[in-house]
Amino acid sequence: MRYITQIRLEGGALHEHIARLRWKEQEGHQVGEASRAELVQWLRAGGDARVQTWPRDVKVAVIEARPPYLRTKANGVLTDNLLELPRF
Repeated sequence: MRYITQIRLEGGALHEHIARLRWKEQEGHQVGEASRAELVQWLRAGGDARVQTWPRDVKVAVIEARPPYLRTKANGVLTDNLLELPRF
């Protein structure tokens, strides 16, 4: 599982404008960075990404649009957790 820790926006301030994401692995000390397209592909291949929140983590979902983008989903409801992350 990967926890998204930071985002980079390009061309606007909405979920559709998230261009890059930084993440850390749940286990170990591996960290990385990926484009939106790379993370969409990784999630579609069975990957699991989340944003750490209290009291529980929120899962990152692929929104099927043109182009696809990412958004968090808690209990079946789309949320704004990604947009609340620090920028880089």
